[in-house]
Parts: sequence; structure tokens; C-alpha cells
Amino acid sequence: MAVRPHLALVPGEPSGIGPELCVRLAQRDHGCRLTVLADPDHLYTAAQALKLPLRCKAAGDECAAGELAVLPVTAPMPMRPGHLEPLNSAQVIAALQRAGQGCLEGEFDGMVTGPVHKAAVNAAGIPYTGTTELLAEQAGVEVVMMLANAHLRVALATTHLPLRAVADAITPVLLERVLRITRSGLQAQFGIANPEIHVLGLNPHAGEDGLLGREEIEVMIPVMEKLRAEGFHLQGPLPADTAFLPARLAECDAILAMYHDQGLPVLKFSGFESAVNITLGLTYPRVAVDHGTALDLAGTGRASDESLWQAVQLCRKLALQGKAA
Repeated sequence: MAVRPHLALVPGEPSGIGPELCVRLAQRDHGCRLTVLADPDHLYTAAQALKLPLRCKAAGDECAAGELAVLPVTAPMPMRPGHLEPLNSAQVIAALQRAGQGCLEGEFDGMVTGPVHKAAVNAAGIPYTGTTELLAEQAGVEVVMMLANAHLRVALATTHLPLRAVADAITPVLLERVLRITRSGLQAQFGIANPEIHVLGLNPHAGEDGLLGREEIEVMIPVMEKLRAEGFHLQGPLPADTAFLPARLAECDAILAMYHDQGLPVLKFSGFESAVNITLGLTYPRVAVDHGTALDLAGTGRASDESLWQAVQLCRKLALQGKAA
């Protein structure tokens, strides 16, 4: 019998499209065992809105079409699609922490996460900057955010920073750490023995020999030369405006962008529906959808589950890769 990894699935913000996407996912065979950490009432509410069958079973159970294995994480308030309820935010965070702990202890082989509404969580008095940061703190490791679709992989040196803070954040220590985590993640999770990483410059034209900025000369090049001497395969710093040309992409396994909006617009344009968010550096695979809570779509039945489907499929493959390693 084929190995079926056991994955934890956290829908995220219950007033958004997360519960609906889980119900849609339940209607087809996803090739693994899934345990959804959520309030069963929220899942049933979503199923009724979509007019789709749903039966909640015990955590870890094998499921047929229309069934979900659920580890109940009870929320204090009913779900109202499209209407944020900060009082339910503690349930979302508890589900993420429980899933993360289960992965660290070997109960789950990996984790898939839906979108979380940062403002709602903070409105509940819970400090939260993102699921990636939460899971990294829980595991006591440093991580790198990488987004991927069928066409490319883009890792980020910095994530959710104001643009004016980016240049100061890109230090030799940070850049070396990010490149080491990215390389080891590509090796361990994707099975790429000697990954080729293309590193984007921070400035236009990668600084143009210092005319448009000296970060490439003073920070980036010394770090890259040090790592090349250790056997890293690195290209760059490359001008961002030509780094995504097809001929360039054919030569690399991943691109490292210096900031959020330098790399992600291209990735999302090239395949938004199939894009997913991967956390490199954890001891287990974690893959997330690459979209928000979509409160305007919640309850309408129009939300696509393609990103969640892709996240589950990639997490399954990464879990199998980990078992084979």
C-alpha cells in the first residue's frame, strides 16, 4: 500500500474562506491523511453554505469523499462569513500551535495552513506578525519564507518590512543566514543536491557599480564570495528587472529577492492560483496558501481551492521526501 503521510490542516480565519476551502478539499482524494484542526461547527456552517456533503470524523481517521478527520479546537463565537470576530482569534492561534507541536513530536508529518487575518488577531490582544514567525518561535529555529508555483521559486531575504527599513535590514549576517537556510532547505526538502540560487540586487541595475547604491558592493558580494568558496552555487547580485526572463529561470532552482514586492509580484503574475508559501528551516514541511482571507468572497461559493490543493500536494511530496531521506 502506498505511504500516505499524515498532515495537519489549519483553515485559519474562520470568517474568511479557509473553512470553505477545507470543505471543497474534502470532496476529492488528496493522496494523504488529513486532520483538520478547527471548530467542527464552523466546518458544518461552511458545508451548508456551499451545499456540499460533510461528515466530521475522529482525528487521524482515513476519510472518503465528503468526510474530514477533525481535531476539535472550539471557538467561542459562531462563524459569520465575511464578518471578522476577534474573539475567535485565540482559537486560530491555538490551532496553529497545536499543529506545530504535533509536527515537532512526530504526530503529523507536515502542516498546511490557510490564511490568517493579522489585524483580527492583534485586535484580540494577541501579538502576531505572521504564521511563519509563530512557528519559527515555537520550534526555536530561524526560517526563510519561500513562495513557489509551477514556474519558479522565490525566497525572501526580508518579509513584511516597510520599504525604507529594507536596506538597513540586509546585513552580512542576515544575508549569509538566509542563503544557508535556503540552500539547506532546497537540499533537504526538495532533494536538490547542489541548488543554483540567483540572488537579486537590492538597487536598480544591482547598484550599477556603486552609482545607484553600494549595498551590492559592500554587503552582498563579500557574503556571496565567502559562500561560493564553500561550494555554494550562486549567481549575482542580478538586476531584478531581467532576472525573471525565461532563459535566466531555466538556469536556477530558486531566486532570492531582497524584499517582499521585489520578487512576489512576478511569481503571482506567473501563476497566482497555484502559488504556495513554504517555510524553510523548520524540522518538518509547512506549506501555506498564497492568498488572504478574502472576506469579500466568504460565503459566496466563488472562492477557488486551487492554492489549498497545491499546498496539500506539495506538503505531501515534501513529507514523502523527508521519509525517504
